[in-house]
Amino acid sequence: MSHRPLPGRRSVLRGSLVTSAALTLPVGLGTAPAFARSGRPEAGWGVQTGDVSADSALVWVRSDRPARMVVETSATESFRDPRRWHGPLLDARTDFTGTTRLHGLPSGEQIHYRVLLADPDDPRRTGAPVTGTFRTVSRRRRDGVRFLWSGDLAGQGWGINPDRGGYRIYDAMAKLDPDFFLCSGDAVYADGPIAATQALPDGSTWRNVTTEEKSKVAETLDEYRGNFRYNLLDANLRRFNAQVPSVVQWDDHEVRNNWYPGEVIASSGTRYTEKSVDVLAARARRAFSEYSPVSTLRPGVREGRVYRVLRQGPLLDVFVLDMRTYRNANSPDDRTVDPQGILGREQLEWLKRELARSRAVWKVIAADMPLGLVVPDTTENRPNFEAVAQGDPGAPLGRELQIAELLRFVKHRRITGTVWLTADVHHTSAQHYQPSRAAFTDFEPFWEFVSGPLNAGAFPASALDGTFGPERVFVKAPAASNVSPAGGYQFFGEVDIDGGSGELTVRLREQDGTVLFTRTLQPGRVGQ
Repeated sequence: MSHRPLPGRRSVLRGSLVTSAALTLPVGLGTAPAFARSGRPEAGWGVQTGDVSADSALVWVRSDRPARMVVETSATESFRDPRRWHGPLLDARTDFTGTTRLHGLPSGEQIHYRVLLADPDDPRRTGAPVTGTFRTVSRRRRDGVRFLWSGDLAGQGWGINPDRGGYRIYDAMAKLDPDFFLCSGDAVYADGPIAATQALPDGSTWRNVTTEEKSKVAETLDEYRGNFRYNLLDANLRRFNAQVPSVVQWDDHEVRNNWYPGEVIASSGTRYTEKSVDVLAARARRAFSEYSPVSTLRPGVREGRVYRVLRQGPLLDVFVLDMRTYRNANSPDDRTVDPQGILGREQLEWLKRELARSRAVWKVIAADMPLGLVVPDTTENRPNFEAVAQGDPGAPLGRELQIAELLRFVKHRRITGTVWLTADVHHTSAQHYQPSRAAFTDFEPFWEFVSGPLNAGAFPASALDGTFGPERVFVKAPAASNVSPAGGYQFFGEVDIDGGSGELTVRLREQDGTVLFTRTLQPGRVGQ
């Protein structure tokens, strides 16, 4: 693997995350710690970068009070001769969050940055700088690409446990020094309250850091914001964010379990006073855009959408899907005609155009839900389905029709190098899709890899639907439902593209980094 070296990257992180101490988790059970207010703006939630390209990046921060965001960048840790970027005013309108777009950056280089928060009335009064680092995308094929993916954080009531050191999986991921991290959805569980304790099967107790916003399901804008603030209380996550850029998509738990546009919560439901899911989704989307550095959701950006394509040099394009915002209602999913499907017509046509335009060796399709795994929708005991598959192994029905259209397009346009990545189902697995095993045969073979959760309940493996001929080559999942992180079964995946051969290697890993499964794919081939 001809991956470029990273001189000094970890040393700068060890020495310069000056706000980490401000959010150190309590040794014992407790609530979220309070912040010392010195009269100067403080960035106690750390920094993040996102949607990094060959010459640009988004830098995110949150202040504890009104402040002007300033970013300085340098090629060295010493910040000699820094370049300065004047960012937005952070105030209550965005929950004191903001992003600054850096542009004109050198390709394929390590960038060191620090964020300063200045008093709006006196720019000379600034809080302590918070620093981070990232690599811009290389235009040189020989440099290769390495990234990680996973999803599902703080689900099923399993939150930040100080007894276990918090979200430790992020330290294991940081050690691999990826170019970026793909968060495949469910970055928060807005519908999952966090109680102070949960009983474990062995009689011991899981203890959570708690906050007021996480004491109930999110309904108000501030409650949705509080779900993002909760995860940023974890020092492991803040260190990771300062070291590794993110590519973020959303799924259902950013709003509510299994939601779809137009849904109305049954009046018998007692957890929600707001019954319109469209109202909840609008609030959740705003909080998501405030706390996630997503290029197509920045203020003033016309697209205003989650789906997008991120060019990662000659070896890789990442197609980030939104399988939530444009879907039709969850149903038995047995229609013989279904033009809207799970992507909506506009997004499907966009994806087809961008795949056809792509000249990258590999086209990773980042899906927030799996294709051939059956995911029932048991919300309020309805016999409906949540993802694409519905368990009928015959010809495509319902949402499968749209996926069949896409797979047919990829075949007939001779688009090579498509690989599907997802999370959602709280186990890890590898599926190979093959026309000779399928009811629908007009497509070329491809792979789908599943990983997660990051820190949530783990669940048994989902059933397979035979419509597209999946074969489960590998799976690791518990036999019981909602196994806590203390019981293991927490996963992330790695994709490593070699700059010389162009080979793409996928490794499915456990929470400590142990490799469970490896598969290497050859560039320009089908039927692997």
